[in-house]
Amino acid sequence: MRLQNAHLTQSGSETQQLNITMQYRRSQAKGATFFFTVVMNKRKKILCRDANAVLIKEAFHYVIKRHTFRIRAFVLMPENDNDFSMRWGLIKGYFSRRCEDKYKEHQSVSRLNKGEQGVWQRRFWEHQIRNEVDFTRHVEYIHYNPVKHGLVNSPNVWTYSSFHRYVKQGIYDSDWRVGTEIKFDEEIGYE
Repeated sequence: MRLQNAHLTQSGSETQQLNITMQYRRSQAKGATFFFTVVMNKRKKILCRDANAVLIKEAFHYVIKRHTFRIRAFVLMPENDNDFSMRWGLIKGYFSRRCEDKYKEHQSVSRLNKGEQGVWQRRFWEHQIRNEVDFTRHVEYIHYNPVKHGLVNSPNVWTYSSFHRYVKQGIYDSDWRVGTEIKFDEEIGYE
């Protein structure tokens, strides 16, 4: 993250204002694979309600049709061209405009000025996948996350996950990691 265009302006005898424009450094590698963590505003637990799970799936399909990309693994957790910032903005916008009002926060002036609904945290975290081993570790992290957070005892019980597709494709057995704890490297999921 870097700050750009920071300057002070004198307004009146004692008032100073700091104007800062945040610019996040995002990878522009064409055809690369990424791991994302996107979180609801104030970590509200609304995505794993059936209507919202359907809605987020619709949002993905809607944006994928217009801005092609592929999802190789996915899990919904209750809290948590090559321009993926634009794609995430479109997915969040699609979902926010269509979800029930009870999930929308009272908007601050800043959110109102940006047309935000107060449903999502503003930013997301990304990690560019380096190789097949890195990809496998992140997919396992995604599929094991509901177990790690104590929501279920086994990944096969969690409905909102690509784990079931991996079982159908024969990549995992349906009892993958049942009764075993996975310890992930510190950099997995926290880069």
